[in-house]
Amino acid sequence: MKKSGLFFVMLLTFLSSCTEYNKILKEKDMNKKFQAAVQYYKDGECQKALPLLEELQGPTRGSSISEDVQYYFAMTNLCNEDFVMAGYYLKAFSKNYPRNAKSEECLFKSAYCSYRLSPEYTLDQTETQNAINDFQFFLDRYPNSAMKDSANVLVGKLNFKLEKKVVENAKLYVKTQKYKAASIALKQFIHDYPTSQYREEVQYLIVKSNYLLAVGSIDSKKLERFRATTESYINFANAYPESEWLKSAQEYFDKCAKQIEKLTQSSL
Repeated sequence: MKKSGLFFVMLLTFLSSCTEYNKILKEKDMNKKFQAAVQYYKDGECQKALPLLEELQGPTRGSSISEDVQYYFAMTNLCNEDFVMAGYYLKAFSKNYPRNAKSEECLFKSAYCSYRLSPEYTLDQTETQNAINDFQFFLDRYPNSAMKDSANVLVGKLNFKLEKKVVENAKLYVKTQKYKAASIALKQFIHDYPTSQYREEVQYLIVKSNYLLAVGSIDSKKLERFRATTESYINFANAYPESEWLKSAQEYFDKCAKQIEKLTQSSL
């Protein structure tokens, strides 16, 4: 077939499709309009399905297809990747129709929408925490769900993002010579995320920030802070004897030992 002929066929198909869609938009039978919307959704033509389902919201309320209309409206928003609207309507569906067989799916996908709204770790992480809370709510509601493992995997990714932000902020404290703030932030991280994959690096950074804090301290606080550094080194070395940062940490420890000896002798 020549290109001109192929173009003509495609044009006719397009015009026919537009004509058919316009007829459906004007359709007075709500059931027919609903069936057409569902078919568009299943065919992946969610941009066409959405206006139809939106129009059906009011007229079908209380009818036999009301719950299905609400479900497909929420799912079509998700299909269109409008995660704000999809999350809202999916959660509303689960809340309004808790006995519906699709309630569990909707609550999970509502949490998934929150997951998709979570920004890069460098930005404000309110949405990330909201997503974690939404998944936790889902897991509390459906502890034996077949989607439990998927929820836990996504929560792990969200927690990793929170952890990374805290660690990077602490590194910035070290870089900008705010060693006391770094030490506090890093110790709080160990408390908040005891199983984090960043734990080894964080414990090394505690040694480093403690040492640099001690070096820059006034004389009356140096001995105490050098001792705190040696203690943090011992904790790190015992926990990670094969660490790539062990040599560097050992150097801080050796310097601390010399300073402690010197300060102890001078106080006699």
